[in-house]
Amino acid sequence: MIEQSLLRLLQLASPALPVGAYSYSEGLEFLVHNGRVFDRGSLQHWLVQELCYGAVRLEAAVMVRSYRARGQGNWEAVCAWNRWLSAARETEELRSQSWQMGRSLLRLLVDLQPETAGGLPARLQEEGCNFAIAFGMVAADWQINLREAVLGYLHSWSTNLINAGIKLIPLGQTAGQQLLLELNPVLEQMTQEVLNIQDEDLGTCGWGLALASMAHETQYSRLFRS
Repeated sequence: MIEQSLLRLLQLASPALPVGAYSYSEGLEFLVHNGRVFDRGSLQHWLVQELCYGAVRLEAAVMVRSYRARGQGNWEAVCAWNRWLSAARETEELRSQSWQMGRSLLRLLVDLQPETAGGLPARLQEEGCNFAIAFGMVAADWQINLREAVLGYLHSWSTNLINAGIKLIPLGQTAGQQLLLELNPVLEQMTQEVLNIQDEDLGTCGWGLALASMAHETQYSRLFRS
């Protein structure tokens, strides 16, 4: 069971997961264009700040709540947290990204395990399912350990943005791998914090991301999806 859970976590957090994460830069493309992120050090600073204070920390915390609610069969709680996270999105671009990736992951779950996905509430798909919500549900269905699911979620997010930075700055592949290695202690620390955060403490300081995301939507030349 331990090996099976590990394999499923690797599949869920893999860059090969067909949810389109590779097509988004989450404002990073504008930051590179504007000269705010220009080398490995500035990219590392941005990623650490986002992990510690930004939207991905909030997403991971809501993912934990989705995981627990799905494990209890509490669809009302799953839907409520999905609406909460949608309302917390600061830009249309970020919300559309989250809904598109969540929809793709739910569709994949239906294709892979139709017997498991049969109980999904219709309103969860009609309202737009956030990726963090879908990730938590799948992790619970696949019996992945919660702590490992959070670590996998944060690691997958970091890998995606590092790959974006490699293309945009540009950076070498070795520099990207070194940066990912240096982020390991932060990922471990934030995993523990996310698991312990209380509902009343849920929040984010993401004005920089919001501004970058809004500017990216109208950026003249783009590699990444808006």
